Amino acid sequence: MAEAHQAVGFQFTVHPDGVDIKLSQEVIKNIYLSGVTVWKKRAILFKNGVLAGVYPASPSSWLIIVIAMMSSLYTHMDFSLGMISVMKENLPHKDGMSMQTRSVLSAILFATGLWTFFIYLMKYSLKALLSYHGWIFESHGKMSTSTKVWLRLVKMFSGRRPLLYSFQAALPRLPVPSVDDTIQRYLESVHPLLSSKQYNQMEILANHFKETEAAQLQRYLILKSWWATNYVSDWWEEYIYLKSRGPIMVNSNFYIMDLLYVTPTHRQAARAGNVVHALLQYRRKLERGEHEPLRALGTVPMCSTQMERMFNTTRIPGIETGRYRHYIFSYLKLSADIVQHLTDRKHLVVYHKGRFFQVWLYAGGRHLLPSELETQFQKILNDTSEPQPGELKLAALTAGDRVPWARARLKNFSHGVNKASLDSIESAAFFLTFDEEPQGYDPSTTNSLDNYAKSLLHGKCYDRWFDKSFTLISYPNGKIGVNVEHSWADAPIVGHMLEYVLATDCFQLGYTEEGHCKGDVNRGLPNPTRLQWQISKECQDVIETSYLSAKHIADDVDFHGYLFTDFGKGLIKKCRTSPDAFIQLALQLAQFRDQGVFCLTYESSMTRMFRDGRTETVRSCTSEAVAFVRSMEDVSATNAQRLSLFRKAAEKHQNMYRLAMTGSGIDRHLFCLYIVSKYLGVDSPFLKKVLSEPWKLSTSQTPQQQLNLVDINKFPKYVGAGGGFGPVADDGYGVSYIIIGENLVTFHISSKFSSPDTNSCRFGQHIQEAMTDIQKLFKLENDKKMDERVKCVQVVNGKKHM
Repeated sequence: MAEAHQAVGFQFTVHPDGVDIKLSQEVIKNIYLSGVTVWKKRAILFKNGVLAGVYPASPSSWLIIVIAMMSSLYTHMDFSLGMISVMKENLPHKDGMSMQTRSVLSAILFATGLWTFFIYLMKYSLKALLSYHGWIFESHGKMSTSTKVWLRLVKMFSGRRPLLYSFQAALPRLPVPSVDDTIQRYLESVHPLLSSKQYNQMEILANHFKETEAAQLQRYLILKSWWATNYVSDWWEEYIYLKSRGPIMVNSNFYIMDLLYVTPTHRQAARAGNVVHALLQYRRKLERGEHEPLRALGTVPMCSTQMERMFNTTRIPGIETGRYRHYIFSYLKLSADIVQHLTDRKHLVVYHKGRFFQVWLYAGGRHLLPSELETQFQKILNDTSEPQPGELKLAALTAGDRVPWARARLKNFSHGVNKASLDSIESAAFFLTFDEEPQGYDPSTTNSLDNYAKSLLHGKCYDRWFDKSFTLISYPNGKIGVNVEHSWADAPIVGHMLEYVLATDCFQLGYTEEGHCKGDVNRGLPNPTRLQWQISKECQDVIETSYLSAKHIADDVDFHGYLFTDFGKGLIKKCRTSPDAFIQLALQLAQFRDQGVFCLTYESSMTRMFRDGRTETVRSCTSEAVAFVRSMEDVSATNAQRLSLFRKAAEKHQNMYRLAMTGSGIDRHLFCLYIVSKYLGVDSPFLKKVLSEPWKLSTSQTPQQQLNLVDINKFPKYVGAGGGFGPVADDGYGVSYIIIGENLVTFHISSKFSSPDTNSCRFGQHIQEAMTDIQKLFKLENDKKMDERVKCVQVVNGKKHM
């Protein structure tokens, strides 16, 4: 009966003498504990908000300055240089205060003003320091004296124990590159891809643009950069993501996999219990801003803005453009509003065998324990009820075209039980799917990584809620993974979260010998509740249409994932080159061997050293890369020539990557100039041409060990498999890779079956051969140096014997 008492807060019966109300003591206790939790969180948020707001100073530094100023009242040393005396004489209502009160109040006011001045001085000094990026262009392992001094100054102004958002106000704005620099770099990037005639035509278009429209468009962009915190990110989010009317499944969403070699438990409900509990722990620290900010070199802070919408966020479809619905935990709402707001955020929606369940995540003002979550999830797995009409494939609406979904949402989900159930999904912390088929990497099965990737990327097209910020997918063999909606954040943000979750799951929470979650279970928890739907036949037809459209896309995805284990970062670094440049040049060689031509290549880099920064494009197919690839295919070229061309190409790539990271990229600037031209009604043939060019090879590196929570030298099996995305072009490849430890690189390759020119497995073979062929160049060079040393030693020894 405990479930019934908790499901019904109170009961009442009407008598002739009045109303007899019977309150549930259990519910009253839970309401009390929830209220206590609200005020505790409110206090913590307020405290952390103050700490982040005054950082790198601290409230204790204010107290020190106040004490110093107060001491001047009782000594002959006036630290204020007479300012306190002036303030004392000009206080309002001074006649009603004693002389001592006026002196104390003036000292406090002066100390507070001085403290505030020092806060802004430190913040703007730190912002000026962080605007310097010369350190990133220095050779690896070599640091100039000026950079060493700069690093010391950054550390000095950065303070101690920063919170997640402590550095936000000190981050510099993304600079707007000059039009001349952008056009020069653009022409340089397309030169190896165009014939002489095509290049001359593009040069004419570029010069005409520079001489006519460019100055006007650039002025508006500079004005925006002064007003907005970032001149790119809001337009990038709106026009690249939210205004897109095509399906986001495969075309936009991406995935991240579980641990590669380790499965902590083979019990589906238990693994989900630990992972969900770890996610709730991460969310609590995120809401309070208690995560440490990521910092390059352990010193240079990265922007944390993208993390704000990680939980309780849904992308809402619209007829012309989409929008977000993000449920923020607000402590300013009281009484009934608090109850409603907490209810909106205290649950999870689970999908299993065509049914949607709502699961409460809190009890008595605390998170459910992993063992309690396991019990709740096992109840769902044991449930044998059938889906309601239209419920099975309902989530296919989020997988198909956006306009039909927007219209169906307005017509069929704006009132009644459908609205209530949809609100439950959209306000949930995130979406959880219990899959029925096991997945994961199996070295004995050739295509296990391929099937695992396709399952995470699109599944059955109706068993992931693609509009949620992320969908957690749980498999019956204990494996997990996430499908991520891309518009709110980029892969490193979700990778950061998943690293925390996996480390917490395996090394803190753990499992019993039988594979269950540790801890006791509260048997009085309310059962998961089924979401109710009343879906009309007309709406069911829209669902089926969306499903067929999504299935056509999913069936066309040719995916291949494989582990490159011949060598990794360790050996590449011994070759004194960047691992990323090494792999990018291998991809260029593989692309040429696969297609016989070079193509425009996209590699994403981050711009999070700037406020609200997201990504920039590195155009990896350079003239230097083309020259190197041609030398590899030229039988008359010597290994010394090839190695020399490789080093030039690698250095060029590294320089372009650094330029992109420091705000001097090409594509975001051209994109924003194009948006301004559309607002002004300016027709630019040059910008039209640039923005219509297809990226036939789209690449991205998944970051590894952002948090360093697991020592992979000590625990080499506890490494993630990275993630991937769908093909960007109909006749091109999408390649995601993750450099794991010292001896492993994992590749995720996508293309389309409908293209007769592409084959993901074939391209993977070309990558493997290219990686090996490049490594052989260094091996041959090292063997040659070794032979020369041996000969030198032999000559020296021979002279000694003579």
